[in-house]
Amino acid sequence: MSFENQLVKWYTINKRDLPWRKNKDPYRVWISEIILQQTRVVQGIKYFNNFIKKFPTVESLSSSEESEVLKMWKGLGYYNRAINLHKSAKEISNSLNGLFPNTYDELIKLKGIGDYTASAISSICFNEYNPVVDGNVLRLLSRYYGIKIPIDSVNGQKGIKEIGKKLINKVNNPGDFNQAMMEYGALLCTPFPDCESCIFSSTCIAFKNNEVEIIPAKSIKKKLKERFLNYLVFIDSEQHTIINKRINKDIWYKLDEFPLIESKAEIKNIIISDEFKKLTSTKFITIKNQKENIYRLKHILSHQILYISFHQILVKDCLESGIHLSELNNYNFPVPLTNFINKLLI
Repeated sequence: MSFENQLVKWYTINKRDLPWRKNKDPYRVWISEIILQQTRVVQGIKYFNNFIKKFPTVESLSSSEESEVLKMWKGLGYYNRAINLHKSAKEISNSLNGLFPNTYDELIKLKGIGDYTASAISSICFNEYNPVVDGNVLRLLSRYYGIKIPIDSVNGQKGIKEIGKKLINKVNNPGDFNQAMMEYGALLCTPFPDCESCIFSSTCIAFKNNEVEIIPAKSIKKKLKERFLNYLVFIDSEQHTIINKRINKDIWYKLDEFPLIESKAEIKNIIISDEFKKLTSTKFITIKNQKENIYRLKHILSHQILYISFHQILVKDCLESGIHLSELNNYNFPVPLTNFINKLLI
């Protein structure tokens, strides 16, 4: 039996019972694929179920406030995914009469949908022959065919895509084939596989050449960028504090935060810094004393290391634009800030 047919047969017998596989509703598949881009399936199931319960249709997502969508996305990270979901839902409702696009060419025009997501939706829901290429597929096919070109390179991904095109055109159900590749990579051809139990061990080039540990190959990793974020947690006598919304298209775009001073290194006493004096003068804030409580943590993202310091500072006057500490959980903060709030402020 050929590789592709053997793979689909395995999938038919062994596929997981996942909530987005209950039917071929493109809206549900779309939501699941966006969630799973940067999230493990075990965690993604919970978020998917909660998201679908809150926004069961593209119309309900379209008519919601962006802040509601961000709140449901809290903890998943990469918040642009949620912002783009909301924008695309509006596009479908307002410009496409609520009709979900049913071809790859139309799907890929939507905000936040790239080749992978368009291929997944078009194949699973509309039977189009477009192969998906994600981390699981890259790992499975590069091992099976013994490909040593780095999978994080353009040439590496392009080569795997071409192999996928040849394979998918030989099967009857392109959606099942795509899901089979992703499922096999997730469950069996993992980063640390049990090759002896693999159904392809007799034909896998990486296994036969004893190269499973070095395939897939990756480019040399660049050093992660380091950033130092100093959050100023002003607290007045009435237990009010100040928060802002992030407006720069950076990490945590459109989420809430405390007033921020970003520095090139850790600051031991921010109250005496020029940046602090400038910020407090523009906001007309008078501090109560020179003492501050500092809570520090390290937060690692895929491309950055964040050294976060929370400077708790008592102020003399009432913060006119402030909110009460007890109301902070009503806002959309990034996970590190939420953890700080729950641990130390409320």
